[in-house]
Amino acid sequence: MLARTRLLTALTGAVVGVTLAVGGAVPATATSGGSGPAVADVRTGPADGPTDPGAFIASYVPPDPVPRGPAEVHMPASYPYQPRLRVFPQPERDATDRNRTASHADLAPRLQRLMERSDRVSTQVVGQSTEGRDLYLVTVTAPESAAETARQAAWREEIRDRPNLAAHDSALRSGYKTPIWMTANIHGDEWEGTDAALRVVDRLATADDRATRQTLARHRIVFSLTLNPDGRTHATRPTSLGLDANRDMITLATPEARSYVRTLQAVQPLLAADFHGYTGVLQLEPAGPPHGENYEYDLLLPHGYAIARQVEDDVVAADIAGNTYYDPGTGRAVEKDTGFVKIPYRDTPSGWDDYPPVFTAQYAALHGAVTTTVELPLGRTGATTTPADSAVDTEVAVTAMTSMIDYVHRTSDAMLAGQVETFRRGVAGAPKVALTTRNVAHVPGPDEWKRHWGTTDDQEPVRLPRAYVIPVGEDQRSSSDAEDLVDTLLFHGIEVGRLDAPARVPGTGTTYPAGSYVVDLHQPLRGLANSLLGLGSDISAKVPGMYDISAWSLAELWGATVDPVGVTTDGPVGRTTLLHAPVEHGGVVPHERYLRFDLAGVADHRALNDLLGQDVDARLTADGGVVVGPDGRGPAVVAAGRYGIDLGASTRAEYRSAEPAEDLTIAYVGDQDDRLALTALGFDDLVAVSAGGIGTSAAVGRPTGLEGADVLWVGTTLDLPPGTAGHEHVRSWLRDGGAIVGRGAGAFAAAKSFGLVSGTAVTGDEAGNGIIETDTPGDVLGDHPQDRGFVYPAVWFTDVGPGTTAELTYGSFLAGHWSSSGRGPGPEAASGRIAAVSGKIGQARAFVFGTSVFFRTHPRGGLSQAGTAIHWAAG
Repeated sequence: MLARTRLLTALTGAVVGVTLAVGGAVPATATSGGSGPAVADVRTGPADGPTDPGAFIASYVPPDPVPRGPAEVHMPASYPYQPRLRVFPQPERDATDRNRTASHADLAPRLQRLMERSDRVSTQVVGQSTEGRDLYLVTVTAPESAAETARQAAWREEIRDRPNLAAHDSALRSGYKTPIWMTANIHGDEWEGTDAALRVVDRLATADDRATRQTLARHRIVFSLTLNPDGRTHATRPTSLGLDANRDMITLATPEARSYVRTLQAVQPLLAADFHGYTGVLQLEPAGPPHGENYEYDLLLPHGYAIARQVEDDVVAADIAGNTYYDPGTGRAVEKDTGFVKIPYRDTPSGWDDYPPVFTAQYAALHGAVTTTVELPLGRTGATTTPADSAVDTEVAVTAMTSMIDYVHRTSDAMLAGQVETFRRGVAGAPKVALTTRNVAHVPGPDEWKRHWGTTDDQEPVRLPRAYVIPVGEDQRSSSDAEDLVDTLLFHGIEVGRLDAPARVPGTGTTYPAGSYVVDLHQPLRGLANSLLGLGSDISAKVPGMYDISAWSLAELWGATVDPVGVTTDGPVGRTTLLHAPVEHGGVVPHERYLRFDLAGVADHRALNDLLGQDVDARLTADGGVVVGPDGRGPAVVAAGRYGIDLGASTRAEYRSAEPAEDLTIAYVGDQDDRLALTALGFDDLVAVSAGGIGTSAAVGRPTGLEGADVLWVGTTLDLPPGTAGHEHVRSWLRDGGAIVGRGAGAFAAAKSFGLVSGTAVTGDEAGNGIIETDTPGDVLGDHPQDRGFVYPAVWFTDVGPGTTAELTYGSFLAGHWSSSGRGPGPEAASGRIAAVSGKIGQARAFVFGTSVFFRTHPRGGLSQAGTAIHWAAG
C-alpha cells in the first residue's frame, strides 16, 4: 500500500520539467518516422479546415470501402524510438483556443522536446486522420535494447498464438512488460483525455522515484493522444466524414477506426481505457446489461469492476475542487461528496450496455483486454467546455489514469493469466459457457462484482460452430462480396484458411469446393470472429432500451453467402492453408472478345461505374450481369484487377440483347450515410440538393441541382407541396425521364406525392434495430436475391394500389432489439409486410426501400441492392 501511495502521489503531483511552449520551435528537418525527405511545418489538411463535417465530405473522395489498409502498425525495434515529427501549423480557428486545451498543432513540438529530455519516451505516427493530421502513439517505458524488444515481441506472439505454452512460461511471466493503453478524443469535442495523457506522460518521463522506475521496468504504458484530431480542431463529435468513429470498429469506414484496430493488434494491451465526456459525473465501465454472448466475462469483470472501484476511491480521495459526485438515491450528479462516482455495471439497469463491439472498449475486450470507457464529468457550455471546467476534467482524468496504471502494476500477473486464458479457450475451441447466477460464485479473482450479476444480466448462451465457410462457385451469391468479406476479416486479425481440396461436411450432405474460405473458430480471436460472423440474438425482452445498435453480422448483412458448420467440438472442416495476406482477386477468362460479370456485389457496382465513367459501352443483361464488347475489353481487364471481380465469357448475341447502361448523375437529399454509400458504389457525379433549395431556385428560375441529373436519391424528407414551384419543377423533371430512389418513409412520401407509388408507409419502433428476414417477390432485385436485411427502424408499406409493385417483403425478426412496447409497432406487425416497392408512370420510375440500406454504410448487401435499384430506375 505504501508503494501504491507513493506512485499515486508522484504521478498526480505537479508536472515537473520544462514547460513546452505552444507551437515551440522544431528544426526544419522534422520528418515523420525518422527518415525520408525533409519537411518544414508540413500539414496535409487545410489551414482552417471546415466548420462542420458536411463541408469536408463535399470535397472528399473516400478510398476503397474494403479495409485492405493501412499496413500493420509495427512497433519499434528498440526503445526509445524518437523520430523527428512533422509540425502542423496552428489553424486560425481552433476549438482548443476556447477551452485552452492542447491543440493538435501543439502535440508534435511538445513530444519532440519531451523525447529530447527523456529516454523513456517514444513516439510513432500510426496513421492519419481524414484530413491528414498525424495520429500519434506515445510509449513510456524503461529503455530496451533490440534484443530485449525482440524478446518482448516474441512473448506477445506466444501469448496470443501459443497460449498453452505461455501459461507455463516462467520467463515470460517474470519478464513480460505488460502493456497498458490509454486512448482519448475519439469524439472530437471531448477534449480533456488528451491533456491528461500529456500530463501523465510528462510525469512518467521525468519522475525519478522508485515506484515510477519499477512501473516502467514492468510495463509499457502506451497513449493514443487523440484518435480524432480533426474533430478536436473543429469541435465536432464525428470525424470529418461525418461518421462517429466510436461506432465504426466493425465497419471500419473511417481511417481513424482503422488506425485504432491496427494499433490494438500491435499493442495487445492488458488494459485498454478510452477517455470521453461528458456525463455530469465521472462515469467508468464495466457497463450494464445486456452482456454480449462472445465476451469472456469471468475473465474480464473481476478486474474491470475492481479497477472501477479503485478509481472511484482514488478520485473521491483526491477531493478535486469543482468535481461532482454520484448520488445513488436520486441517480443524479451532485456537488456534495457522496463517496461515489457512476459505474454503469452497478448503477445503470439498462441503456449503457457493452453488447455491440462497435465501440473502442468493447472491441478491445475481444482481444483479451480488460477495458473501460471513461466519461469525464463537466460538459460543454456552448460549443466547447470552459477553461475552468476543462481544468477539472483534466485533473479527474489524470487521477483516473494514474489509478488504473497502479492497479495493473499491482495485479498484472493475474490479469495476464486472464488474457492468456482468453486466447487459450479460442485456440482450444473450448465450449463457450455463459456466465449466469448459477456459476458466478465459482469465478476466481476479485469478487465484489458478483453481487451485481443478477438474473437480468445473464449472458445469452451461445452455440459456437466449428467454423464459418464462405463458399466459392455457384453456391456463392456474390463472389466479389465474399472476397471483400475475407479481406475485412483479415484486417480484423481473424485467421482465414482456404480449402486445399473439396471437403464434405458429415451429416449435412454438403460438399464445399476447393478454394472455399474457412474461418475455423479454433483460433485466438474466436470471440471476435463469432461476433463478426454470428447472427446474434433477439434481446428485445431482456432490457427496455439499448445504447446503440443490437445486431451487426457481416455474414448476414454484407452480401456474401456464409455458412456456419458444425459445433466447436467437431473436427476441422477439411484441410486448409491459412492466408497470410489478402488474396489477389480478379480473374479474366483468356481469348474471349465479349466479357461479363455479375452485378451482385459492391465491387461489381464500382467496376461498372468506373467503366461507364470511361465511356465504355457496358450493358446490363436480363439476368443481372454486365457485358462489355471487344472495344471495352482493355478497360474491363484493368477494372477486374482494380476491384477484384471475375470476368467470364459472354457472346455477341448476349451483348446485343443487353440494355446499355448510363454513367449516371445523382442528385441526393440526405446525410453523410447517403453520400458515402453512393460514393462506395462508385457513383461519382453526385449533387447535393434540398427541398428548400429546389423550391427557392425553381421559383426564380435559377438552377436547382436537378439539371442533368438522372436520379434523385431521397434519404430523408423532401417536402415540396403540390402547387409550389419546386413541386412543379420536379414533376417536369420526372416527365422528362427522371427517377426517384430512396429509403424510408420520407422517400415513400416523395415518390407518392408525384404519383409514382401509392399506399401508406408505416414506421416501426424508432429505436428498433436489427436483422430481419426478407423475401424477394419482385423482379428488380430478383437476379441476386438476399434473405436478410438491416432495419433501424423498419418501414413497411400497406394498402398499395395498382402500379405499385412489392419488391421485398419482411419475414421474422432474427436478431437485435425491437420492442413491441416501444414508440411504434413491434416486429410482429412487420412480418409479411412489403419492405420495398417500385412504381413507374411513363418514363418516370421510383424505387423505395423500407430497410436501412445505407445505415452508416454498414449493410453492404443493402448498398448493392440500392445500386441495382438506381440503375433500374434510370433505365
